[in-house]
Amino acid sequence: MRAVFDTNVLLAAFLTEGLCAKILIRARKRHFDLFLCPCLLTEFKRVLTKKFKANHEETAAALALLSEAVHSVVTPETEVTGVCRDRDDDQVLACARAAEADYLVTGDEDLLVLQQFENIRILNPRDFEALMEE
Repeated sequence: MRAVFDTNVLLAAFLTEGLCAKILIRARKRHFDLFLCPCLLTEFKRVLTKKFKANHEETAAALALLSEAVHSVVTPETEVTGVCRDRDDDQVLACARAAEADYLVTGDEDLLVLQQFENIRILNPRDFEALMEE
């Protein structure tokens, strides 16, 4: 199983001890293959430092832990445009396509409303975790 986590899921995994942390641990244990793109990593780092005021050491530690969970970082070769009502989210869809993901896991309503993009199911973290328990 191949999955892409949106930035909001990654941030929640590091900032809380809830469901997102649990599914990130599953990725670290290789229960599925987690893929990310450079744009998601850049946004993760930016939000950690700007919004949550993480210092360099905290950010480096978070990125190191994230690298343990990630199967691969893929770079989209083609753009996705005009699919999502928030144009920035089209980059997330391009990442999921490049990863040949089965699932895109997000808390973003602009993505969740789509439910599916090509052959990629778009799920919230709770529904993704439910798949793991089946």
